[in-house]
Amino acid sequence: MADQAVNYDDVKRYRLDPEREQELVRTGGECTFIWANKSGHPIGVTTAYVPHDGKIWMTATRERVRIKAIARDGRSSLVISSKGTPMGGGKTVTYKGHTVIRDDRETKLWMYRLLASGMSTDGQRDEGNAFTAGLDPEMFVRFLDTPERIVLEFTPEMSIPFDGDKMAAGTAQAYAEFAAQDRD
Repeated sequence: MADQAVNYDDVKRYRLDPEREQELVRTGGECTFIWANKSGHPIGVTTAYVPHDGKIWMTATRERVRIKAIARDGRSSLVISSKGTPMGGGKTVTYKGHTVIRDDRETKLWMYRLLASGMSTDGQRDEGNAFTAGLDPEMFVRFLDTPERIVLEFTPEMSIPFDGDKMAAGTAQAYAEFAAQDRD
């Protein structure tokens, strides 16, 4: 059956191409951030992020359990989906990596400004971003800039990219070939 396997046991052929992965990271704006709690169970939350220089930047307050968990153990992961982006659904990337807590004023203000302006790594304002649409960026920075807020710097170490469009095309081709063989 051409390039399509007869089942989905091996989905490596459906990897998201590197340039599409970067597009997803630039346009996603929201990820599911995952860490391990004290007993080792993975748990996560969906949160806004800003990509910059190959890293994913997020913010939260110190009281959040994820901050205490990351302070204990920086091993973490995150998942970005194309759902709701200009790319359409069906594309994802999962990253395994490490997260560091940043508490210095310079880093915090830099990240808040980037988040508030709805900017991606290419420096373009995302006018379609419902989170920051209509906001005065400087007012939003002041809103975020509290003594309890910190920044999370996630560094990816491994990725699992997936392209559902490739899977759909491969499945359609395999079904057509299977149906043709069945008629013979």
